[in-house]
Amino acid sequence: MKTLREIQSEIEKLASVIGASRNDLPTYGRTRDFAYPHIEVDTTHYHYVVVERGQEISRQTTRNFEELLFWVFADATHNLAFAFELAHRVEDQDCRRIAFPKQIELLNLINSKMAARRGEEIAEILRNAPYNDEPVKALNRRRLNRAT
Repeated sequence: MKTLREIQSEIEKLASVIGASRNDLPTYGRTRDFAYPHIEVDTTHYHYVVVERGQEISRQTTRNFEELLFWVFADATHNLAFAFELAHRVEDQDCRRIAFPKQIELLNLINSKMAARRGEEIAEILRNAPYNDEPVKALNRRRLNRAT
């Protein structure tokens, strides 16, 4: 098992490859609360924990360090990809059309297996909820009508 310090060092090294800041990454050994993830380590497992308003809302546990890294960077690249989409928004388009490929691009910079795995997860998301530009178009029309 790696120590929290070793985990942090490895995560920060990989984060620098994709331009992630500390705010995009978990804390180590303690919660920041407000739904920011943190990492805990015991003698046999790594834990990826999310606490909001003092209540634990998610805990993923593994013995596999690579799995922990996937959880960390699936979240970090998600945040970075949607920030990228916001800065490059295409009016009347489902925001995921930009964000999902960007997330895969970022993960590929770290690890192609992570990118492939997240690609499969995104494909499943899109099978259940395909890209749909119509709700965005309708919202934009309502906003335009209110402004005039």
